[in-house]
Amino acid sequence: MVAPSVTEQIENSSRGIGSLEITKIEPVITRTPMSMLPSDEFIEMPPIGFMNNRVGVGKRLDHASPSRSKGHSQTVLVKITTDQGLIGWGEAHAPTAPAVHAKVITDLLAPILVGQDARNIGPLWEKMYSSQRLRGYSTGFFTESIAGVDIALWDILGKFVGVPLYQLLGGKYRDSIPTYSGAGSPEEALEAMEIGFTAVKMGFSKGVGSEDFERVIKVSEAVGARGQLLIDSLGAFKLHEAISVGRKLDELGNVGWFEDALMPEDTASYPILTETLDTAICAGETLSNRFQFRDLFSERGADVVNPDVGRAGGVTECKRIADMADTFGILWSPHVSSGLPPYVAASIHLAVATPNAVIMEGGNIHNATDVGGSRGNVLLKEPLEFKAGMAMVPERPGLGIEFDEKELQKVVVG
Repeated sequence: MVAPSVTEQIENSSRGIGSLEITKIEPVITRTPMSMLPSDEFIEMPPIGFMNNRVGVGKRLDHASPSRSKGHSQTVLVKITTDQGLIGWGEAHAPTAPAVHAKVITDLLAPILVGQDARNIGPLWEKMYSSQRLRGYSTGFFTESIAGVDIALWDILGKFVGVPLYQLLGGKYRDSIPTYSGAGSPEEALEAMEIGFTAVKMGFSKGVGSEDFERVIKVSEAVGARGQLLIDSLGAFKLHEAISVGRKLDELGNVGWFEDALMPEDTASYPILTETLDTAICAGETLSNRFQFRDLFSERGADVVNPDVGRAGGVTECKRIADMADTFGILWSPHVSSGLPPYVAASIHLAVATPNAVIMEGGNIHNATDVGGSRGNVLLKEPLEFKAGMAMVPERPGLGIEFDEKELQKVVVG
């Protein structure tokens, strides 16, 4: 039996023909650049006992450096097939140990979902989340795996009814969302401003002395009044240090936000920092569900939040988080650190479908028309559209992406 074409499937759905039963859920581990070395060859971190390079009471054990994958980008795509032949693609944020996510999907989530109606996205999300909530699982590999499945279900639903994802979320407020680029030097910041970006982000996680801060000053001056500088400190500071740094940022006048100034567990200090500084405080990429964000919002612990659609439960949960942020008058910005088209496209759709989204991670000054130096566009039959400092929302059904299977197989592990 020949599977119906996408057009035929859409026509069938418009006439209310047939069910939309989930028949198969497949995790697909990818790695770029490709390497078939075993996964344990890629994990790297500073050694046990590693100290930061500050002086005096500022010199202490490093707790802020995450595990990395030695120059490779890894992720877990999720492919869901239905009885009508419709296929949806999702993605779980899985930069390290992606086999864990794959196992959660095959051994826990798939048995819950196979045979269910793919259109029941909300109930299916609750069923997945509730499978482990009384055992204390609500973050990490668990919600990242749920995110991958959830994104794929939204992709299926959009294809089923023949509309872009943003339409299912209530419609779009705009056709595109601004993006920011990384810039570690004044030269990179100038280049970004000249080609059309209005914001750049740099890391700052050293000390509070004048020598360390001089880098920030130079990049801020390069940006000038044409845009804003975003500062990301990856949890490097204690509260007193973050206040000292933040007051210096206040004086620069063009700092858009101070991101992850404190360790994610230091929830009691974020409201103090937010209240103390004029510069906006950004946090949230480390959080994984709406309950964590509820607590952050109720304590006024951030001015901007940046949940990650591939980590915080997918489209379903991130839409709840964005709506709740809007209720508290808080802005949001999709965190898009690394990933492939399902992750990027879902973030764009969410951004344009929410009134309080302001900007999205993912710009690249060296390849401004193709986020992240491709961000997986080379794997698509039709690329996602980007301009310098801007990502356009796809107008095709679902996420608006279709993989070139031949190209995709070049980055699939195993």
